[in-house]
Amino acid sequence: MFDVFAQYIRQQAALTETEIDVLRARSTVRKLRKWQSLLHEGEIWRLNCFIASGCCRLYRFSEDGTDHTLRFAVENWWMMDQESYRTETPSVYNMEALAATTVITWTKQNWEELMHDLPALKTFSDQLLSRSFEAGQRRIFSLISSPAEAKYLEFQQTYPLVFNRVPLHMVASYLGMSRETLSRLRR
Repeated sequence: MFDVFAQYIRQQAALTETEIDVLRARSTVRKLRKWQSLLHEGEIWRLNCFIASGCCRLYRFSEDGTDHTLRFAVENWWMMDQESYRTETPSVYNMEALAATTVITWTKQNWEELMHDLPALKTFSDQLLSRSFEAGQRRIFSLISSPAEAKYLEFQQTYPLVFNRVPLHMVASYLGMSRETLSRLRR
């Protein structure tokens, strides 16, 4: 499964085959069952996680017990709790596989050493974080300014690989609307 990542990283960063082999040597491939958790609230997230196959989501519970999906990730996407990773504090989020999933991970220590040793990886990582921040800003703006139908259509068009693979109640949760509202929109 590392070959999936190798193909991805060749397209994203100017790494040599030797450098890709260094990345491979420090990586761990992990297979997850459907609904298997990668992270529980209260744990500290210490991994960089690349989705080689399958689908995952990052979510948390509100005080009334409602779960709220913050992010989905499918093949060739990255998934992490950035805040817990950066601050080394317990996470307020949960992460689970929504299907049989294979992830490739690097520990925080290994990733930091790799970024030090491989300048092209550092550049790629910085660009990835920047794109993630920008996507987060666009999502926040959409959530606070767009009507429900526009949010639904934008999600469907922007993330077709996600939309067709996750339960609709999770799509509703991601969009900040009830299942009933989403059902009405779909009709």
